[in-house]
Amino acid sequence: MGAGAGSGNRRGGTAAGLFGAALLVAGTVLGAGGAYAQPSPTPTGSASPGGRPSGNAQGDEDEGNGRRDGDRGGKGDRGDHDGHRPGGRGGESPSPSASATGTPGTARPAGPAGPAGPAGTTAPPPAAKPTGAVRPAPVGTVLAAAGAGPDTGLPTAQGLQQALATVLADRNLGTVGLAVADTANGELLYGSGENTAATPASTTKLATSVAALSLIPGDARLTTRAVKNAATGGITLVGGGDPTLTALPADQVQIGGVPADADTAPASLEALARQTATALKAEGATTVVLDYDVSLYSGGLLHKNHDNENIAAVTPLMVDEGKVDPKSREDAPARAGDPAGAAAEAFANLLKAQGITVQGKAKQAAAPAAADAPVLGRVDSPTVARLVERLLTTSDNTLSEAMARQAALAAHQPASFEGAATAVTQELARLGVPMTGVVLNDGSGLHPGNAIPPVTLVKLLALAASAEHPTLRPVLTGLPIAGFTGTLGKRFGSTSGAADAAGLVRAKTGSLSGVNTLAGTVVDADGRLLSFALMTRTTAPADTARTAMDRVVARLAACGCH
Repeated sequence: MGAGAGSGNRRGGTAAGLFGAALLVAGTVLGAGGAYAQPSPTPTGSASPGGRPSGNAQGDEDEGNGRRDGDRGGKGDRGDHDGHRPGGRGGESPSPSASATGTPGTARPAGPAGPAGPAGTTAPPPAAKPTGAVRPAPVGTVLAAAGAGPDTGLPTAQGLQQALATVLADRNLGTVGLAVADTANGELLYGSGENTAATPASTTKLATSVAALSLIPGDARLTTRAVKNAATGGITLVGGGDPTLTALPADQVQIGGVPADADTAPASLEALARQTATALKAEGATTVVLDYDVSLYSGGLLHKNHDNENIAAVTPLMVDEGKVDPKSREDAPARAGDPAGAAAEAFANLLKAQGITVQGKAKQAAAPAAADAPVLGRVDSPTVARLVERLLTTSDNTLSEAMARQAALAAHQPASFEGAATAVTQELARLGVPMTGVVLNDGSGLHPGNAIPPVTLVKLLALAASAEHPTLRPVLTGLPIAGFTGTLGKRFGSTSGAADAAGLVRAKTGSLSGVNTLAGTVVDADGRLLSFALMTRTTAPADTARTAMDRVVARLAACGCH
């Protein structure tokens, strides 16, 4: 097919490609995972099935997480303004159809998980955990449907160069770095500045997600506990690193503006208070002293670009991602100055509603809770796999930093910004990812000093698609879908010049002041699944630059580029 072939001339692979794209829109698959940390029973603190998830979904504004990717006041990757989900952080409010993913926890296994299936597939969830919602098709099906047949030749460097020459010449793109690869085997097909490190913005979350899923079983969960404190005779609320823990009643919790199923509903602080009150009353206690333990993390709490909106203080104990108003749907909502203290206060109020009086004001514990302290109650987050999907779809900065610290803990590094960056860097190198030029300072991409070459991003995507790494599949299923979900929900629209690629592109967005990035997969005219990474630095308005980028990717979708 000619380099400039339009979408109307898609080859025989088109039907398969469109079918694959449709599955990508609907499908969410979890990789099989083993146990991490202590074994965990079926979660007890999540909102009841059918209840809504906590209103913590921050979207990436092109990154969600309550920030707008760097265009707001030039603060950093506030999320890429790409239309994240509610809670949203994207410039455009996230699309309600975006899939909400769960939240990881102190990594405990989520109960028995079936073994991994054949290459490229994952086993269905255990029958013992019904969810009331139909499970999506396995990602293996998606990749098989989207892949081109054996008689379809790969796009060539010359074909790609000819097809992309005009759109890459758009001055609104500024300085451009591009890499295009065959997702089936990771072979680099075309590059322009592909080895030159550039500011990744929220595409940094791809590195965080791959490392986290490689280090932590996908079915692990993050646990928040209430335990007895022998030193004070009171109780201690122990943070397990779950920023999605919610203080809202189940009927008021939302993720992306839609109800969550049992797999995505966040852990409930109200459920923890109920368990704790029941245990205390059984012992005849109705008045207690409360403190809280945040010893899981170390180092500074505030990100270099912390603004108390795009990201909360990074602490292992918080509720509703530290939002002052847990129901806020703003792109960059106000955050509590002391998220851990606010969580403890909310817990005290919930205990009071259960008939337990907390004496005085809760304070930070003088020492970490004893490992053998009697447990009065505990609640578990959604699985790490779900949390990774959620942080990618909505470009959630706070959740990304939490997952980076979980990766650090799994790698026996300090749970700090520095320890997390070391853990992610070392794990990616172990996986064979090209790391020349890579510099990481955080897990979210808000740091302007991060640097990643386009070729590294396409390698991360190839690993996620590889049959040898089925546990990394949530990296693909969590990517926003052009024109449909997350931070891409409002891109590739009818006036963009890229509308023909809506539904065929699944990619992570990234935005900081003057920086816009996009890395993901696209189904081309032959039905072949390609991976790409497009990184730009420009003085053009962010929306203008993003639209120019979308046209580049749409051109990839419109040709076979032979």
